[in-house]
Formats: sequence, structure tokens, C-alpha cells
Amino acid sequence: MSENDSNKFLPHTKPGVPLSRAAGWDIHSCKPTCMSEEERPGSGCCSSPHRPLVPVPARLARCLQRAAGALPACCNAELLYSHGLSGVSLLSAVGSFSCNELLKLLKHLKGWREERAAMLLFYLLTFAATIQAQNQLLPGSCNFESNTCGYTSDADFTSWELHKDGRFVAVDAAIPEDQDDEKSADTGPQKETIGILLSPALEQGEWSCLRLVYQISGSGSLTVLQRTEGKSFDKPLWSSQEPSDSWVISSMDLQNNTEPYRVVVEGKPGGSPGSSVAVFEIHISPGYCLDCDFEESHLCGYSNQWNANVNWFVGGGGGQLLHNDMPNDHTYNNKTGHFMYVDSIYAKTFKEVAKLMSPMTMVPMYGCLSFQYQRSEERGNLFSVFTRDRLGQYQEMWRAGPENQSEWSRTLGEWIPVQVDLKAPYSVQVVFEVAFNSPRGGRVAVDDISFSPEFCSTDSEPTFDPSIANCDFESGFCHYSQDQGMGSWRRVSVKPNIFRNGDHTTGAGSFLLVHSQLNPNSGYVTRLVGPTLPGNMKFCLRFFFSLRGFNQTDRALGVYLQPQQKSSSQEKIWTQGEKSRGIWIGADVTFQTLQPSKVVFVSTCRSFWDCGSVALDDISVSLGDCELTAGMLSSPLPGHCDFEKGLCGYTQDKKNDDADWELRRGPTPTSYTGPRGDHTTGLGYYLHMEASPLLHGQRVQLLSSILRGSRGPQCLRFFYQMYGSGTGQLNILLSKDGEVALLWQRTGEQSMAWLRATVEYQSDSQHQIVFEAIRGSSVRSDIAIDDIVLESGPCTEMEIKATVGTSNEIE
Repeated sequence: MSENDSNKFLPHTKPGVPLSRAAGWDIHSCKPTCMSEEERPGSGCCSSPHRPLVPVPARLARCLQRAAGALPACCNAELLYSHGLSGVSLLSAVGSFSCNELLKLLKHLKGWREERAAMLLFYLLTFAATIQAQNQLLPGSCNFESNTCGYTSDADFTSWELHKDGRFVAVDAAIPEDQDDEKSADTGPQKETIGILLSPALEQGEWSCLRLVYQISGSGSLTVLQRTEGKSFDKPLWSSQEPSDSWVISSMDLQNNTEPYRVVVEGKPGGSPGSSVAVFEIHISPGYCLDCDFEESHLCGYSNQWNANVNWFVGGGGGQLLHNDMPNDHTYNNKTGHFMYVDSIYAKTFKEVAKLMSPMTMVPMYGCLSFQYQRSEERGNLFSVFTRDRLGQYQEMWRAGPENQSEWSRTLGEWIPVQVDLKAPYSVQVVFEVAFNSPRGGRVAVDDISFSPEFCSTDSEPTFDPSIANCDFESGFCHYSQDQGMGSWRRVSVKPNIFRNGDHTTGAGSFLLVHSQLNPNSGYVTRLVGPTLPGNMKFCLRFFFSLRGFNQTDRALGVYLQPQQKSSSQEKIWTQGEKSRGIWIGADVTFQTLQPSKVVFVSTCRSFWDCGSVALDDISVSLGDCELTAGMLSSPLPGHCDFEKGLCGYTQDKKNDDADWELRRGPTPTSYTGPRGDHTTGLGYYLHMEASPLLHGQRVQLLSSILRGSRGPQCLRFFYQMYGSGTGQLNILLSKDGEVALLWQRTGEQSMAWLRATVEYQSDSQHQIVFEAIRGSSVRSDIAIDDIVLESGPCTEMEIKATVGTSNEIE
């Protein structure tokens, strides 16, 4: 057997390959793909020195044996000669071979150079370390080599298929082979294919990390949820719709859970030809997803942000055969362990930057981040640690100083410990960044990254709770106060009526109002001052406002940042630009405090004739950019829907109703009925029954997804609007076992405001919630709903039972 023939047993890569440059492997056909035209000329897709291949995951080892013949000759590179990968991926691949295959491989190593044979021997000797790492995996882990490890497909959905040759499970787009495109077009849209993969029941009291190795092809999507026994709703952990040319790793933290649960993997291959979703491995290990000693094959989900000249590599594990000055790792304090390092030897320009990226956190993280590092030539490099949010914004956490120097060539390789507080209320990555100023900038190594929920020092400042600045004005002014001036904000309420909107919180509660008729002077300036916010932090301010009157709106309402130091001038961070009248409009403001400051709401009226009223309600403040604090996940929570992106899994009842609920933005077509805007933002979407094309007594029905039964109570909250002289009826129904029960009902005109409804119910078996609207006696009977929330547990908010009247007086 030739040397090239021997290579058929091994993953193919180029020497010194960084960790993240996916080569483009088709997991179904087991064929390599080229990444761009520049990589194809001449010797094939591996020819570009700047676009190297990476090791194919361990579970594709058998696939590689078949595909090796399709690789260009340049891809038959010596992985064993590559100090950059240091055998981590090879160990995993060797672990997938049978004993006979290993013996056959060793038999044909005689022609290999001495150093390569020595390195392979080292890898085989340290194979036991990989086995030990596998033993640390918790129940629920699976590599899908020969079975699904207790994972089962939900019988009500498309089955996940086990591909034993490729060692993965997948769900593919359901397109019949005998159905051509023309026939498909004639039959209309196809039902969406969904595959639900359920883990066995798991019990883990301590924090753990779930790591998923997967691939999405075409228009597919993948979601991971946590299903706790006895609850109707699954907790979303992670989701993605991004296709990839090769396998991808994602990590998600599983918080402490004292109740049994299941991992739910929901795959949607999409409708485009060739689309699919595949899962290669599911690993559940104790500890946090940020923890890593770099001993396992997937490096805990850490990745190198590829750079043409400088990249992070795996060090140790036999790399000393090529670089004698490499240190021992910190985990085992020997040459067999692994660590991450970056070298300046290939740096070509000033400030060449290498970045090692942690997995993205999926839950808020507050505590102490620890790691070990070594650094040489401190004058030639800058070593820093940052957090990076989903918007790509960086914030420095720590920077190495000259006192931390560790010269590898002069010492025995001392590792320096670092502890730094991590405060991440939203999803972030931890980024280890090294910038070199020349090829003589030295090296930096990192090992044993860990996280603790306790801050690094008792002197650490506690995390600021921004909820101190939240207020719905139902019980007073909260922590807000007023400057004594020419006017004042007043806390008022309006009973549900057909002439004026109530508050935004419930439709019948309290809000703040400044009105020209309520002030004795012809002009005024009112200032509502919030609590002090700490400096050097980014915040998101959310509030709702409503205007009536005001010929000139530029001064109707503004928001300022008032520094604590009196010598500093206040900064305007928001001004009223929307001119809509009589509806509650939501505003989001992201701002940065350089020093302790207060948020101030200012309304200015120059003369009585130019002014009207300004209302303010539901102020909230959170940490971070407003685009980040909307939620960790892009998709809505199960049971939640604000209709901004469609029906969120709710469906129209085509069997038992006469028409459909309509998605609408802005006012309804018929005057004196229906809302002027939605409840979520005032400018978004809501669902409504358009009465004009219906006859008296006809109905529309909206069905929730099928909900699991629960031993305890469930709570349904939503907002509704029933305005119009001919308004009919709105019902909430519970449908199960072919029977329907009435849970809640409103009849006739209620208010022109959005009113909050709360419905508590209990069902121990599978069921659906039905929103039913019935057309009244005239076309002025539009009914609208918005902001639905279905969740486990009793309702903590009271139902609004105010008597509907014709008075619009402010109280």
C-alpha cells in the first residue's frame, strides 16, 4: 500500500490548519466541495494557501474512507505532521475505527517518515485520554454511531432517520419522487415537514452544557427546547436558520433543574429541493459551556476567527516534536495535554489580530471568568479579553500588562492565572484577542477557561438592577419625581369608554398626563426625573406615550440624560417624531452613561393654543442595547404572539367558522369601530375580525397549537378591543377530546381602548385554546386581539372588570 493509500484512513487537511475554515463537505453525498472559484484552478479545491481545509468531524471517519478517492491530490496532506491540529481530531477519528482497521493501518506505516510514525504512536498512547473524556458525558449524550441512544421520534411528526454509514440522524424535505414541479404547483402549498426528536427522561440537578454538532442545508431550520414533565410549554434553548456547507457546533447551558426533563430537537427541512437538517452528536457535560481545557475533540465549541496570517491553534499533545520551546499544558502539566496558542511568526502587517471565540451564551451570566495564560515578547503583542454581543459590539473586560510577562525561552513555562468579573445580561461571546505588531511579536497561550456564578472578589460591585427605573404608575410615581416648575405631571385614570383611550397597562388603570387645561399658566415646562443610573453602562429605555392636540409636536415630549455632576450639561437622547394622535406608541431608546445620570422626561408648551395633552405609561429600563434585550432568541416563546411576524403557530379554523381572522396594521376600514393601532407598539400588527363581509351571527376562530396537559393551572393573557355600536361577542374556548368548553366571554361594545384579559384554567390532557369572534348586528362590530401570552402557573394579574360607560372624564 502506498503512502497515499494509507491516508485513506485519515481525515485530510493541510499542515497548520486553523480551527474554523470549513471545507464544504456534503454530509449526505460524502463529497468535498470547493469554497470559491479561487480554490479550484490547477490542483483542486485545496490549492489556496489562504483557504485551508479543517478536519472533518469524528463521526464522518467512515464516510471519508469512501470519499478519499474524490479528493484532489493536494488534499492528501500529512495531518500527523501538522502541529496546528496536534492530533485532537485524529484521536477522535481513530476512536471510530474498528480494531482490524487500526491494525491494518499500523501494518502499512513502515514507509512513513520517522517523525510521523512517532507522532502517530503518541496519539495512540493518548487515546485513553479521549475515552476518559467520553466517560464524563452525562445521560442524554449520543454520537448516533449505531443507534439513537434512547432518542425517539415523536410519532405525530415526521421521523428522524438514522444514517449508520454517515453516523447522524436527519430529517429531509418531503418531496415525492414522482411529483414534478408542474404537478406540485397545481396541488398548492405543501404541509410543512417537521421532525421532533425526543431524548429519554433526564434528571440533572447541577448546571450542565449541551453541545450540538449539526448541519442545516437549504431552507431548513433547527430548534432545541427543554421539556419539563408536567408543563404544557417547552423552554426554548437555541434556534438557527443559517445553512452551512459543513457541520457546525452550538452550545447551550442547561440551568439547574430539579424536575425530570427531556431535550427536544425540532427540525424543519424547509420546502426547497435538497433541504435537510442533520444532527451528528449531542453531548451533555457537567459545568458551564464557557468552561474548557481544550482536551476534547470539538474544543468545547470554541472557534478561531480565521485570519490570513495569524490564527489560534491547538498546542501540546505532541507538538513539541516540531517546536521544542512549546510549554507544558496547564491541565496536566505535561506535553500530552492541550492548550490554545497563537504565534506571530506569520504576521505580515502592523496589528495583525487573532481571535479565539467562545460559544455564544444563551442565558444571563453573572460571575467570575477564570483562565490561565502565557505570553512572550510583551512589547510585541497586545493581549485582551472582550465580550462580543449579537450585534458585533465589543466591550473590553481585561488586558494583560507588562508585569504579566512569561518568556518561554527563559523559564520553565509558568502559567499565569487571571480572574475577571463577567456581567452578561444578554447573549455574548468571550473573545480572547491578540494583536501583533511584527513577526517578532512572540506567542500567547491560553488554557483552562472556567466560569463560577460567584464574583471574583467580595469587593466586586453587585450587578445593578435596572428595574428600579420601571413604573406602570398603577400604585404611584414609583422612583420618579418632579422638578418644581411651571407645570406638573399628574397621575390619572380613565374608565373604559367609547370616546377616550385608557392607560396602556390594562386599559382601565393609571398613567401620567400633562395637559394645557390642567395647568394654570398659558405655557409650561414639565420635568419628570427618574432614579440615578450608574455610569459607564449601556441601557435600553422603553416607554409608551400618547398625544392629543399639539399643533407643534417637536417640543411635545423629549427625553434627556442629566448627569449627577451639576457642572455637566444634560444630553437629549430622544425627541418625539411620530405625529399619530390618540393611540399609545412605544419608543425604544438605547443610551450610554459616562457617569451616574438620571433620565428626564420633558414636555414643553409655549402657549395654550399650541398645546394639547401628553400621556406617559409603562416605563422600563434594562441593561444593554434595545436590539439585544428583546430576547435571547429570535423566535417568539411558545404560546406568545404579538403578530409582528405572523401567527406564531396559531392557525385559522377552516372547519367550524365562516371566515378568517385578518392580520392588520393601522385603523380598520370601517369608521367608528375597531382599533386605530395595535397594542404592542401602536404601529405594528394585530388580529381582527372584519365585520363588513360577514352576516349577523357568523364567526371566525383562531386555534392555538396542540398543548400538552398539565397537573397545575395555566394562564392565558391577551388584549382585546371591542369598539362599535353593533359589536357582537368574543369567546375563549377550551377544546379537547372533541368537546368544547367556554372559559371566558365578553358581549357588546366594551371600550375604544385595548383591555387586558386574564383567563386561568386547568387541563390534564391534550387540548387547544380557541379565540372565537361573532359578528354583531351591524358592520360596526369589528373585534381585535393582540399580545397573547400562554404560560404555566396561576395568573398573577387581576382581570379587568370595569363597568363600561359613556363618560370620558379624567379622574
